Amino acid sequence: MRPRSLVLASIATSLITCALLAGTPRANAQAEAVSAKERAAFHQDPQWAMIAPHLPDPKTATAAKLELAGDVLRARRFPEDSLDYYGYAIARGGPVSELLNKMGIVRLELRQNALAHELFQQSVRAHKKDASGWNNLGVTEYLDQRYRSAISDYRRAAKIDKTSATYHTNMGMAYFENKDMESARQQFSQALLLDPHAFDRRDSGGITAQVVGTQNYSQLCFEMAKLYARNKNDAATLLWLAKATEAGYDTKYEMSRDTALRIYVKDPRVILMLKNAQQMRMRSVAAAKPAQSLGTGISPDQMHVD
Repeated sequence: MRPRSLVLASIATSLITCALLAGTPRANAQAEAVSAKERAAFHQDPQWAMIAPHLPDPKTATAAKLELAGDVLRARRFPEDSLDYYGYAIARGGPVSELLNKMGIVRLELRQNALAHELFQQSVRAHKKDASGWNNLGVTEYLDQRYRSAISDYRRAAKIDKTSATYHTNMGMAYFENKDMESARQQFSQALLLDPHAFDRRDSGGITAQVVGTQNYSQLCFEMAKLYARNKNDAATLLWLAKATEAGYDTKYEMSRDTALRIYVKDPRVILMLKNAQQMRMRSVAAAKPAQSLGTGISPDQMHVD
């Protein structure tokens, strides 16, 4: 099975799917390069037989056609081949920064963070006002837990392009992981001002990477609930409260300490939500308890079930 992406690539924005990074390998643990044998195995996929005959000739095709071929190969989950075609497009005079960003995104999808970092660095060196390149460079810093460097990169991206909510959601995530909650909320608020749907999109493709996970999932969900409560978005507040509760956060206690959320403590919908969560936890605890011996002289840890 091919490695799943640690980031969503999106020209606009994508949902912060809080749990994706939880439990994944450390970002700086690089995936091994795909061998020729492994690539040949990928080419046994029936899709390859449909795509291969229509791929343009790298020696004669225009840069635009070669880039499009790279996009198709990436979308069809042939990342190594897409990297080849993006490289061919650069050789034929294609837009260097855009293509380097696309190649970097593919490397991120392959969990090759160091290689992605190098490509994004090349992009911003070639074009210092490449907002996507600075943002993507920040994502590689974030994944390596260099949050201050990530914040600096995101800030440069946001200064170049003042219309993108993605740069602010990413910056907010870096502040969050750096334990600066007030700055995180400011960035999330700015993202919502730019795009009210900044946290519920699921676009894919494109050249702008967005962080989609955190190890502190339940706390982030609660912070999002606080943010929406302050913006008086009732539906979103309840949604994020539910996510925090399901993730095991002590929602009831923390709600009582926050001015914006305190009014929800006695809300019938929240009371029901908390009650259901408690029942689910009780059932989980009961299911996790070892089976009791029924006087057979066999202890539970000696039992074998086929």
